[in-house]
Amino acid sequence: MTKSYFVQISTDPAVDPRKCVIGIACAAQAAADGHSVNVFFASHAVQLLQDQFISSLDDKVSQEPGSCKSMMEALVDQAEGIYCSTGSQAVVGVTPDNAHEVLLEGLELNWSGPPGVVALSSQADVVLTY
Repeated sequence: MTKSYFVQISTDPAVDPRKCVIGIACAAQAAADGHSVNVFFASHAVQLLQDQFISSLDDKVSQEPGSCKSMMEALVDQAEGIYCSTGSQAVVGVTPDNAHEVLLEGLELNWSGPPGVVALSSQADVVLTY
């Protein structure tokens, strides 16, 4: 039976990068298993959407080179939607105007905030937070 998943990742990757990668891995697995997955990146976790940042995360979480980016690309390809906090992105210097220069290539990002979190979580069968 297919379920709808809402995964929110808001942990600062500078504080607990492994927790962030576990969130990405669980969301990617749910999508690979055929479930409907929406992921919302908030607070400093929005950095995980940056190409350079996700590419540099492998050493910090004891993964082979390219593993974290590969997981994120699989998630981007298979998820129903990838969302981010507009305000959190602004704090790290990313806006809709410069996002194409900083974020993962091919990312169709949905810019939102608390209303998006509430709407997505209220519609999901399963809610996971990391």
